Amino acid sequence: MANYPIPKFRFLVEFETDGGPVKAGFTEVSGLDNETDIIEYREGSDDTKYKRIILGLSKPSRITMKRGIFNDDSKLQFYEWWSKTLDKQKTESAQKDVTIKLLDEEAEPVIVWKLNKAIAVKLQSTDLKSDGNEIAIESLELAHEGLTIQS
Repeated sequence: MANYPIPKFRFLVEFETDGGPVKAGFTEVSGLDNETDIIEYREGSDDTKYKRIILGLSKPSRITMKRGIFNDDSKLQFYEWWSKTLDKQKTESAQKDVTIKLLDEEAEPVIVWKLNKAIAVKLQSTDLKSDGNEIAIESLELAHEGLTIQS
């Protein structure tokens, strides 16, 4: 296998819903990062002048997906999932896994990001204009309980 740079403009987003997987197209996905807090500690009897570093809690960023489109079969499943987030009594059932796949030239996944227990927290639609040509879903923001990367 030859080493070559992988372009980042070809990717696929899949949502796991109660009705099955939903595939969606977005023009942009951001926030695929995770930050771990550190706890600085220095014992009084340490012979070094430096603090020790201990890992603390991890904080995943919210994922923002922009300009999305769903096919006819998937949009109903997506909106059913979204409606669960509006009902505060259904938080756990609204948390679903989301997979983001970076694809190579043969449409095979090169890197796969998996969001654990993701929930839609913000849906922004575009302005409705009869002479416009924008996509209806301007942005979708997801909160999640962990990000794993697979290759």
